[in-house]
Amino acid sequence: MLELAERIVALTPSQMREVPLPETVLDAVHLAQKITSHIAHKRQVHFLAKLMRKQIDDLEPIRLAVDKPLEVRRRETAQLHLIERWRERLIDGGDDVLGELLVSYPQADRQRLRQLVRQAGIEKRENRAPAAQRAIFQALKALIRGDGASDVGDATDAADSDNESSM
Repeated sequence: MLELAERIVALTPSQMREVPLPETVLDAVHLAQKITSHIAHKRQVHFLAKLMRKQIDDLEPIRLAVDKPLEVRRRETAQLHLIERWRERLIDGGDDVLGELLVSYPQADRQRLRQLVRQAGIEKRENRAPAAQRAIFQALKALIRGDGASDVGDATDAADSDNESSM
């Protein structure tokens, strides 16, 4: 219960709106968020846990509401790591890795990605700003998140304009 109270106090105001809490408990949460003294804050969190034990019969909806943002962040982080791995593999591996990507994501724009990979290799060798690498990342993000192939072109067009302005 104490761990749940600590996690509730750490929520942002927008996340807090999603948590179904009685008014008295909500007031105790707001008070705990305002307290800056470590000991007083700890005491208020303990009081909040006690209040929750007394006033709330079913904690499951509250736990689900508190855990939801955490799961979303974990999923998004894992997805970003996947995108970064694909980008690094594409830059280091070239056409072989591009073939693997196209097997996994057949809707990808082969020609555009190949062009970006070549440009990223040139940027890396010449120690230039990584505009093509950023464009690859954006293209892969649109592809993996399922936003569609049209976003791939938009992200890469922005990189082209960055490359032209840096020359």
